[in-house]
Amino acid sequence: MKIIISPAKSLDFEKELPTKGFSIPDFLSESKVINDSLKKRSPSELKSLMSISDKLADLNWNRNNSFKIPFNTDNSRPSIFTFNGDVYNGLDAFTLSTEQIKNAQSSLRILSGLYGLLKPLDLIQAYRLEMGTKLNINGSVNLYDFWKNKITHKLNEEIKENEFFVNLASNEYSSVIDKKELKTNMISPVFKDMKNGKLKIISFYAKKARGMMVRYILDNGVNNKEDLKGFDYGGYLFSQHESNNSKELVFIR
Repeated sequence: MKIIISPAKSLDFEKELPTKGFSIPDFLSESKVINDSLKKRSPSELKSLMSISDKLADLNWNRNNSFKIPFNTDNSRPSIFTFNGDVYNGLDAFTLSTEQIKNAQSSLRILSGLYGLLKPLDLIQAYRLEMGTKLNINGSVNLYDFWKNKITHKLNEEIKENEFFVNLASNEYSSVIDKKELKTNMISPVFKDMKNGKLKIISFYAKKARGMMVRYILDNGVNNKEDLKGFDYGGYLFSQHESNNSKELVFIR
């Protein structure tokens, strides 16, 4: 099976790694092309492009200019142990077993504005570049235009016809995949919480739930739709009543 998730803006380059294993991103040459474009931009231009503060603009100007190939364990760090947002808090990758890390390397993919498509152990350097950033690269209209065919083709190389495919990425990131060209259908879980008497998608909780579902899949060897319905981490339960779209599974609490 395959699972896709979003990256995170927050990064951790300090915590001790639980494994010495690593791999190299498939699209590192494309990442360099993007970085070469970003390096030409001043902090003020980055501030405008990314709608970030002066402090973050300075930080990312330094990151862009520190980007260095080849990647190695001295200048880079495995992606799953570097991204540090709500999704990754839910996943809790640092407590995965060696076998679970191996399974994640095979099944889990992380979408990225700079790196395109990452395996969990793929090395990354510090960056900030959301997929929705309106950045023109080599004639592409934006990052979606730059990455769509590359990412979709790579996923099609990896997946089998009609293989179980779980989309746990945000709309901003999953939109980069050409679903019409993908060799299988994506199942997109939705997480709703009761608030003021109504079921609503609450971003913070939904992000963490996506990570918890990845962990549930790895903990339980899930590889089909029916098994996925058993997800109960964090107090969520599958709702048949709310799941009225064949490509969505709705979990509520």
